[in-house]
Amino acid sequence: MVSGTREKKTGKIRLGMVGGGQGAFIGAVHRLAARMDDEYEFVAGALSADPAKAKASGRDLGLAPDRIYSSYEDMAKAEAKRPDGIEVVSIVTPNHVHVPAAKAFINAGIHVICDKPLALSLKEARSLEALLARRKDVIFALTHNYSGYPMIRHAKAMVKSGELGEIRVVQGEYPQDWLTTALEKTGQKQAAWRTDPKRSGAGGCVGDIGTHTYQLLCDVSGLAGEELAADLTSFVKGRVLDDNAHVMLRFKGGAKGMIWASQVAPGNENGLKIRIYGTKGGLEWKQEDPNYLWFTPFGEPKRLITRGGAGSGGEAGRVTRVPPGHPEGYLEGFANLYTEAARAIRAARTGKKADKEVTFPGIADGVAGMAFIEACVKSSRANGKWTKL
Repeated sequence: MVSGTREKKTGKIRLGMVGGGQGAFIGAVHRLAARMDDEYEFVAGALSADPAKAKASGRDLGLAPDRIYSSYEDMAKAEAKRPDGIEVVSIVTPNHVHVPAAKAFINAGIHVICDKPLALSLKEARSLEALLARRKDVIFALTHNYSGYPMIRHAKAMVKSGELGEIRVVQGEYPQDWLTTALEKTGQKQAAWRTDPKRSGAGGCVGDIGTHTYQLLCDVSGLAGEELAADLTSFVKGRVLDDNAHVMLRFKGGAKGMIWASQVAPGNENGLKIRIYGTKGGLEWKQEDPNYLWFTPFGEPKRLITRGGAGSGGEAGRVTRVPPGHPEGYLEGFANLYTEAARAIRAARTGKKADKEVTFPGIADGVAGMAFIEACVKSSRANGKWTKL
């Protein structure tokens, strides 16, 4: 529990970070996202498990010496006692640290913004869900950043309003090529932990980018998965975790779906793409061209809806920063989630809930993602047997 006398919470939201030290890609992304709308002030960090590296990283980022911590446990305890302690922490570590760190800060009464996937296992994810059910005063956000794109918000609104009719088919793909060779054996940090089951969990590619695809399909379509049949492969010799995934999906209500995720597909960088088809029409969106959404009413020509352009609605508009024709993308999608979380935190300062328009992925998305990973692994080991989610 929080101890000490805390300052009245006004002005910028005081932000801390676990992970994200020197050489870490995603930590810098989170810090940029937090700064974009000027909602946060970065004041504390446990930036590395290596104390020397943690101190050096904190100095590089301009943190006060007494707010550079050698462990997240020390950070949670100390910040909870400070009158000017952090209000929210970003957890940007490898997967095995997510839940232990989140629990430490939740128990200290500090809000959490956590990178995905949520946990090492579904059991671990559900233990965090149970803690959050008891600590209803703490806000938890999960950075499935693609759900923050304006045209994804618009697509979701179109489905919800019935413009596509009853959803029948959903398809998603996310091909990359960066693990086509055994990059992890060269000492490359990102490859090393993502291919290590002790730090990444039971899923490799399916956990890293397959969960992004599954979350986005469910978020936009409004569907909930029921069962799946998966074929996971480790093509690179000696690699323990999968680097390619083919998944067939059955959703509650009768809709069907497919996901292909791969990190061994030469010629692809971050080719996330979703397609949603209903009785009245279809939608198509590509992450590498995120300002465009294609809509085809059945029997009519394909229509292009652009971010900020004609036909783009209020759901997209509230997370749009610049006029149409000026690209917004990956960093802005992340920033939208940080700003939505900030709105919820500001409401919580006054003991209220955020407006209903404020939305971001949370613990339910994280638990669903872990159920997806574990079902894929179980199904693949059973030679593609249909497995309940």
